[in-house]
Amino acid sequence: MTTTEQGPTAVTERALGPDLARGFMLLFIALANSHYFLRGSSVLGGFPQDGSAIDRAVTWLIATFVDGRAFPMFGLLFGYGVAQIVRRQTGTAWATRFLLWRRSAVLVVLGFLHAMLLYVGDILAAYGVLLFFGVWAIRWKDRWLFVVAFLVLALTALPSDTSLSISTDAPDVSMLPPDLRTQFSERILVSPVIALLGPIGFLPPFLIGVWAGRRRILERPAEHLRLLKATAVVGISIAVLGAQPVALTLSRVIDQPTGDTLSLVGPLHDASGTLGGFGYAALIVLIATRIRRGRVTEAIAATGQRSLSCYLMQSVVWTVVFTPYLLDLSDTLTVATTALLATVAWTVTVVLADRMRAAGYRGPFELLIRRITYRTGVSRRPSVRQ
Repeated sequence: MTTTEQGPTAVTERALGPDLARGFMLLFIALANSHYFLRGSSVLGGFPQDGSAIDRAVTWLIATFVDGRAFPMFGLLFGYGVAQIVRRQTGTAWATRFLLWRRSAVLVVLGFLHAMLLYVGDILAAYGVLLFFGVWAIRWKDRWLFVVAFLVLALTALPSDTSLSISTDAPDVSMLPPDLRTQFSERILVSPVIALLGPIGFLPPFLIGVWAGRRRILERPAEHLRLLKATAVVGISIAVLGAQPVALTLSRVIDQPTGDTLSLVGPLHDASGTLGGFGYAALIVLIATRIRRGRVTEAIAATGQRSLSCYLMQSVVWTVVFTPYLLDLSDTLTVATTALLATVAWTVTVVLADRMRAAGYRGPFELLIRRITYRTGVSRRPSVRQ
């Protein structure tokens, strides 16, 4: 039997919606990651509790619309991309699994290096681990994808004190190491834990993404308008409402609940955020059906096409700005100014991605992962498969 591995999708064949969603998603991820570097006299949910009125307003906005909502959208799009890869393969089931395992391996290795050198909160390794085991789910029937996704989501919604949205922990030495020796010695212990536990929370959106990818829902929105509209309205509404107990607490509008109540609202914030991630993806795809392909749209889509490289560029910014042996601004910046920094960092990556698009260059880490996944050299020109 001859086994054929089809390469990545050509740029000219890519739908605008998923790329636009990935591009916008990186802004949310920048906002979600950056505030966890901040110190303060007291910290709750990654936000210093001694900020100004502006800081409190920005805290409410991020806790309501960003935290716990960006990564589920990432997971959905990741699962969707896996379904796209599977659909393009013409070989045996085992050949497809080995292709995905190669992709998993490069994500784990790249994620480990990312965590050790730049950002200990890396999610690439976690997605690599998820993909390593998730290859078995690509052959599941639809109902099993939904059943397992629902069960895992229900488990994560149970009362717990481990939710990041209610954590009272300030950034530790693995996050803000005083020197390189401490950085490596601490992160070598922390990063494997994140890589192994992260897939639990990422599994529900990944499975739903696989289901959506089978039906090409984000690529053919005209055929699924009712579903996309319902998902956008219901998902975002539940996410906003479910975030309020935590968001109002973090922004000091209401007093911090007692331990038992806090253990309820934290998981509620996270579980509702998963539905919000679905809603964001649906909303952006719907917007993509109504806007023209102008310069800004193309630039954000180019960012989505180079999401791995742009994600790592953000980590370079956090490392330089917050690491104690570099600029060490974790005590200087506030929630508001850090949100501004995150927005500027994302904007810079959009400009760079657009220049790469104009030059016909995919991005260094996109080239790397494609070469390893498909075991072949890939041209830099956008006219070939990307």
